[in-house]
Amino acid sequence: MSGRNMSFERSRVILSTLWIFAILNYLYADVMGSMDAEVIETILSGSVGSMEMTPGFLLIGAILMETAIVMVLLTRVLAWRANRIANIITGVIHTLAVFASMFVGGSPALYYIFFGTVEIACTLFIIWFAITWKKPTEDTTAL
Repeated sequence: MSGRNMSFERSRVILSTLWIFAILNYLYADVMGSMDAEVIETILSGSVGSMEMTPGFLLIGAILMETAIVMVLLTRVLAWRANRIANIITGVIHTLAVFASMFVGGSPALYYIFFGTVEIACTLFIIWFAITWKKPTEDTTAL
């Protein structure tokens, strides 16, 4: 199933839904982390590995999460070309961020490896889907 032979609207719905799926996994991994005593101790210490959890660090995390959230909307409203580019770029950023997070602060817990694997698979699928999404022939690419 690629974006090759689907309607423009169906492709938009699939990509938007994939972003919702990724966000829910990001959130639930964080919820699980809030129940993990080691994670709580690390957070309360004010650092993760060698990185201090400053307001700037938290802002970067907020911006990263917001990019996934805004993709739910942008995927529904952007024209085809901008849509493809936004999904590819944001998918790459999120794939790299989750992959890098596996190596921060020691060995990740099994639940984090599980969620991270699901998240990476999802964003890789988003990237692949956007790359293979062919330009629609009908004029339905604009609002």
